[in-house]
Amino acid sequence: MKGDQKEIFETIYRDYYGMVLQVCTGFMKGDVMQANDLAQDIFINTWNALPNYRGDSSYKTWIYRITVNTCLQQLRKNKKTRSMPFENIPEQATEAGVPADNNYSRLYKAVGQLEEIDRLVIMMVLDEMEYGEICKVTGMSAVNLRVKIHRIKTRLRKIMDHE
Repeated sequence: MKGDQKEIFETIYRDYYGMVLQVCTGFMKGDVMQANDLAQDIFINTWNALPNYRGDSSYKTWIYRITVNTCLQQLRKNKKTRSMPFENIPEQATEAGVPADNNYSRLYKAVGQLEEIDRLVIMMVLDEMEYGEICKVTGMSAVNLRVKIHRIKTRLRKIMDHE
C-alpha cells in the first residue's frame, strides 16, 4: 500500500475510532468487549477497502457505512449464537472512551432494545452526525429521518422510564 494511503488510514483511525466504538457499543447493547472486537474488525475492513474509496462521500460517512454493515453482520451472527446478556456485564467496565457512568449504561441498555435500524439512527444522532450524512448512510429522506428520530426518542424515553 502506498505511503499516502497508510497516512490516510491512520488519520481515519485517529479521527473516527471513538465514533466507531460508540456505535459498536450501542449495537452490542453495552458489551464493551464485543464492541472493541467489532471496532477492530471494522478497521480491518476499512484498511482492506481503502484502495477502493472513490470519494463519493466524506470519510466519516464512508466509515459509518462500513461500521453499520459490519455491526449488522455481527448481529446476524449473534442470532445464531447467544451472547452474554447485558445484565451480566460489569457495571464499571470501561475502555477506550466508553464511560462507566450509570446514565450511559442505562442509555446503551435502552438503545439495545431498539430495532437494528433505530439503533443505527440514534447512535448517529448521539454522535452529532449531521442529518444529511445520516440520510446518506441510511438512504432515508430528510422528512422520514426526522419522523423516525422523533419516534425513536419517544421509544427510548418510555424504555428508560420503565426500568
